[in-house]
Amino acid sequence: MISSKEYDKIVKNNSPKSKCFVNGLKAFLIGGAICAVGQGFTNLYQAVGMNKDESKTLTSVTLIFIGILLTAIGVYDKIARHAGAGTLVPITGFANAVSSPAIEFKSEGFIAGLGAKMFIIAGPVIVYGASASIVYGIVLWILHMFGINLF
Repeated sequence: MISSKEYDKIVKNNSPKSKCFVNGLKAFLIGGAICAVGQGFTNLYQAVGMNKDESKTLTSVTLIFIGILLTAIGVYDKIARHAGAGTLVPITGFANAVSSPAIEFKSEGFIAGLGAKMFIIAGPVIVYGASASIVYGIVLWILHMFGINLF
């Protein structure tokens, strides 16, 4: 039997070296590029005469559509392989998280496959996001009751 120190040494010697700086840089650049594309759509929609709120809404819808389309044709996963967390943060990452399991399990039918698996990854995000918004709302309401206005 090997000791814990010997095991740690074996794991360290055989584990691939982490490229934190390079991975972080790629995530930053690709995630930033996704956000820049979104800003480009917002500017384009405003240039064709939409008001600020309409252009932001249509930009979100456009980015969701592009994220789902790229997931369906297998491109989003290739981008994510290089960008890592850079593809998770923007709205396209959420679109990928919802659509990817739905596409994978579509052969199981609309209810047991698509419907049941669609929120397998995104479900916890929705649950914790909604829960956090309730908690933050209560905190803001309590602060407001004591005359503290943050907004």
